[in-house]
Formats: sequence, C-alpha cells, structure tokens
Amino acid sequence: MLILELPLDAEFDVRSRAAHRLWSALGGRRPRPPLPALSAQRRQRITLAIRALDGRAEGNSYRAIAEALFGKNRIPDHAWKTHDLRNRTIRLVQSGLALMRGSYRALLQRSRRKQ
Repeated sequence: MLILELPLDAEFDVRSRAAHRLWSALGGRRPRPPLPALSAQRRQRITLAIRALDGRAEGNSYRAIAEALFGKNRIPDHAWKTHDLRNRTIRLVQSGLALMRGSYRALLQRSRRKQ
C-alpha cells in the first residue's frame, strides 16, 4: 500500500490530477490525458531563454549571446545598441533569470490560465 499526502493549497488541483495519473498507471489502468502541451512558440521561447541565461552565466556579452542564438549574420556591425535583437536578447536573459528563480512552476499551472 502506498500513501500520498497532498496539501490543500492553491496547487491542489494540479497535484491531485498528477496523483490520479500515478494511481492509474500503478494499477495498470489508462491514466487521464495529460495537461495540454505548451505551444511550439512557447517551447521555443523557453529554450532560447535558457540558452541565453546559460550564455550570460558564462560571462558572455549580450552581443555574443545574440550571435549564438540568432546567427552572426543577423547582428549588425554598427547600431547594435538600438537593434531589436539586442533588446530581444536582454528580455530572453531576463526571462531565463525569472525561470531560474522559480517562475518555471507557473508552467505547471497553464491549465488554469490563458497562455
């Protein structure tokens, strides 16, 4: 016999759904369908954010990170400070930092909020 403890908090519905899937799988029954998958665009943005964060953690400049993510040919030799890819790279690093600091948990709650 297995015992599972689920706190009655704001995440109870997500935890109970996961517990039911586990119970079904352990019993040889077909589990409920999983939560809807992230869209391809969302997965790509998360991937870029994590790669950008890794680059920043290694001490790379935003320019070097942008070259690695988007290709050196898309980065201008001049006007880098005002280029849209610079701003996008900075936002990706910030998104990666937010994920690292715990907002990745919000990905589990996608069934309760619009993406």
